[in-house]
Amino acid sequence: MKRTHHCNELRPDHVGQTVTLCGWVHSRRDLGGVIFVDIRDREGRTQAVFDPSDLPPETFHQAEALRSESVIRVAGQVRRRPAGTDNAKIPTGAVEVMARELAVLNLAEPLPFQIDDPEAAAKVNEEMRLAYRYLDLRRPEMIRNLRLRHKVATATRNYFDEQGFLEVETPMLFKSTPEGAREFVVPCRTNPGLFYALPQSPQQFKQILMVAGVERYFQLAKCFRDEDLRADRQPEFTQIDVEMSFIDREDIYATIEGLLKRVWKTALGVEIPTPFKRLPFVEALNRFGIDKPDLRFGMELGDLTEEFRRSAFKVFSGAVANGGVVKALNAKGLACATQGQIQAMTDIATGFGAKGLAFIKVENGEWKSPIVKFFGDAEKAALTQKLGIEEGDLILFAAGEWLTSCEILGKIRLFAADFLKQQGRLNIPPGRFEFLWVVDFPLLSFDREQNRWYSSHHPFTAPVAEDISLLKTDPKRVRGQHYDVVVNGVELGGGSIRIHQPDVQKAIFEDVLQIPPEVAKARFGYLLEAFRYGAPPHGGIALGFDRLIAILCGTPSIRDVIAFPKTAKGTCLMTDSPGAVEPKQLRDLYLELKGPKKE
Repeated sequence: MKRTHHCNELRPDHVGQTVTLCGWVHSRRDLGGVIFVDIRDREGRTQAVFDPSDLPPETFHQAEALRSESVIRVAGQVRRRPAGTDNAKIPTGAVEVMARELAVLNLAEPLPFQIDDPEAAAKVNEEMRLAYRYLDLRRPEMIRNLRLRHKVATATRNYFDEQGFLEVETPMLFKSTPEGAREFVVPCRTNPGLFYALPQSPQQFKQILMVAGVERYFQLAKCFRDEDLRADRQPEFTQIDVEMSFIDREDIYATIEGLLKRVWKTALGVEIPTPFKRLPFVEALNRFGIDKPDLRFGMELGDLTEEFRRSAFKVFSGAVANGGVVKALNAKGLACATQGQIQAMTDIATGFGAKGLAFIKVENGEWKSPIVKFFGDAEKAALTQKLGIEEGDLILFAAGEWLTSCEILGKIRLFAADFLKQQGRLNIPPGRFEFLWVVDFPLLSFDREQNRWYSSHHPFTAPVAEDISLLKTDPKRVRGQHYDVVVNGVELGGGSIRIHQPDVQKAIFEDVLQIPPEVAKARFGYLLEAFRYGAPPHGGIALGFDRLIAILCGTPSIRDVIAFPKTAKGTCLMTDSPGAVEPKQLRDLYLELKGPKKE
């Protein structure tokens, strides 16, 4: 059974050698009575030639009967391909194996979809690909993704080992702390009526490790969230989890920049410049309308609040009078937008609660919009100067509460950029990566429905030291010591400096977040207790490993870089899970099922 070479190994230097290859039938071609079989393994493929004049009849008949994806072993002699028949598309394309022996190890049945044609395979319905994932993973594109994932995981471990970190595994069975996303709960048979929760992250354990004196911890951690899914979310996912003692934010930045520099070099052979740009949260929203801006193109937002404070256009002046802002975006060259595209952008605005979307088209030297008649010369001049308005531009407005106005135009900015890319009028080189840190987030956000403050990041985030006095008097002005690392409009990860003083943590829980003392003790009592016994200053970060690999592989979906992902409904089509369990299992867990009411 032993093969002598893998299927991407043979070169002209091997000509004359007798070799044995094992793999799958990638393709079979019968050309004038001579059969050509491309045999493939995970490394690549090699052409084998079955010539009836050189083979026993039974061996040739076996080759005639081969089907795609059958598993075979071929032995024969390596020769150069005849002149003019080299295949420059594969590394082994200068040679071929003249088959002498053929063993069919497993004859495959007809396939549900093609694997040997990349274009055809790419058009296969994703549900079909997931149902037959073991076939989908044979495609070279998918093997490449898994290989790159492995290389990045190895580079990550090597980097942190060199930096003095310890990889420590934390428990999968945790206690429920329902403050963040919805958790998966696991019944405990030995303690009837009690439940574990699968961890959303190792957050509390890694802080405990800092109290324990580990000082530098990392882990490629499995995490779980029972939430609605989309292309960049899965119910179970992996993150690069990091925590460090006796550091400040600058130490985190330097450590993670070093990691990403190593990863990009390992995966793509690209040197990324460091240090990364720093962009305060408020500036990111003001300029780009989003806290994970894509810096590869312009189209920055402009602020026209003061210019329209006394405008005759009451929608704008009224918004300012009510404490709001007037923001504008110049979608350059988009005056050609169709009614359907304008409606799509309007839908973005109304999705945030706006009543509509004001806009101006600049065509044939004229500003075309029903709102222009309300603008004075000074307002027009300010718009032209601040937004650099030219022929063919489309100006879009949002007026109202600051955050909402920024977010509306931030979404429209991305919509406009996608449209321009499709038209070929916004060219972003595929190998361009723009990294930055978004910093100085607000520590707290306000939930109007529940009339209370909640943590923008998580309740263990330390406030900026000089803002602690504002916690009781002006919570909205308190900045948190948390940060996000972003590339090309994608948040790679986020973290914070943690609270390590028990009195500050207690004040955040009880005074600010209004978590009753008994609830805080039940959920986090062991952590607060640990802080009483010498907790060092510490902080950390978690990077989304699946999302990171998807960026490196150039795919928009993390399902393409996870071996066995779930669908958008959280199901595995290959194994047909989740599934029912036996009544005895429920009885052992003291559980009874109560299904949803039928309408």
